[in-house]
Amino acid sequence: MTATQSSEEDDEADGLRKIIHVDMDAFFASVEQRDDPSLRGKPVAVGGSSGRGVVAAASYEARKFGVRSAMPSTRAARQCPDLIFRKPRFEVYRAVSQQIRAIFHDYTPHVEPLSLDEAYLDVTDDLKGIGSATRIAQEIRRRIREETQLTASAGVSYNKFLAKLASDQHKPDGLCVIRPGEGAAFVAGLPVRRFHGVGPRGAEKMAGLGIETGADLAAKDLAFLRAHFGSFADYLFRAARGVDLRRVRANRPRKSLGGERTFAQNISGADALRATLDDIIETVWDRIERAEAHGRTITLKLRYADFRTITRARSVPQPVTSSSDFADLSHALLAELMPLPQPVRLMGLTLSALGTDDAAPGSTPDQPSLF
Repeated sequence: MTATQSSEEDDEADGLRKIIHVDMDAFFASVEQRDDPSLRGKPVAVGGSSGRGVVAAASYEARKFGVRSAMPSTRAARQCPDLIFRKPRFEVYRAVSQQIRAIFHDYTPHVEPLSLDEAYLDVTDDLKGIGSATRIAQEIRRRIREETQLTASAGVSYNKFLAKLASDQHKPDGLCVIRPGEGAAFVAGLPVRRFHGVGPRGAEKMAGLGIETGADLAAKDLAFLRAHFGSFADYLFRAARGVDLRRVRANRPRKSLGGERTFAQNISGADALRATLDDIIETVWDRIERAEAHGRTITLKLRYADFRTITRARSVPQPVTSSSDFADLSHALLAELMPLPQPVRLMGLTLSALGTDDAAPGSTPDQPSLF
């Protein structure tokens, strides 16, 4: 293995960045176990326990039984009969997340949160003058443990792609360092499913083309990848070589706002669908107003009874600035789909194309998804 462990020091080459990716371990479930000692060492799932509830997070004890986030709760309970469900307490998770981010900002202003439980840090010029990204990651993990009684895993490398891969390498409560010159070799030994953006269907397609590892991917030229993966090809070509030009972007602008609802029972009647859409419009528009956001693209998402999911989107030349315009466009999208071929179990609505994307010159957009 070419990735060094936490005992080794950074030896960053001139011009390379020092990037840390910090990822809390089973964050929601770990907070529940911290706050209720009776849950420690037991399989815990955060989420709804009945009907159409889904698992939002699972403790490592639950993961041993195959319980994963986004899994239907009924299936999770079948796989782990002793599974203990807890309702989400997002206000608590947000408070802990703010506490952790305050620790990050003691070392660098360049913090890019990805969610409540993970973030990138650029510590090339750290505020404390420590000089070693490895030592900074060690100190951050120690402080998180002491100040929150939770554990975090961290990856240290010279770009975001490698740092994120590294943070997952020794979970939970681990630290992995990929030094300059080691990225390509590290990636070569990984299954392509570990690459951000490559889902199960994408990995299956790659396997059909003889691509199962990073080394297999690196052996394909760009023309081959473009022929089979289109716009995703450039990302795959760079990733297979451990290359990522994206910068850590503090105060990263939000790209979308939305909300969705899973129904206790499938709905199909036109009146019921329109009434439900009105409720979602009200919820999402409230979020849009509070965020003072303006977007140009509205996307309607429907999941049918057979779990098939479809989306329909409409973009307008000028930002949507009124609730009535937002509602009219949303209902127009639904009307285009009526009558529906089967009942619906989920409906969602998103406003995107918020403002402009001001990525720095030389950077690349976020990685897209492959299935």
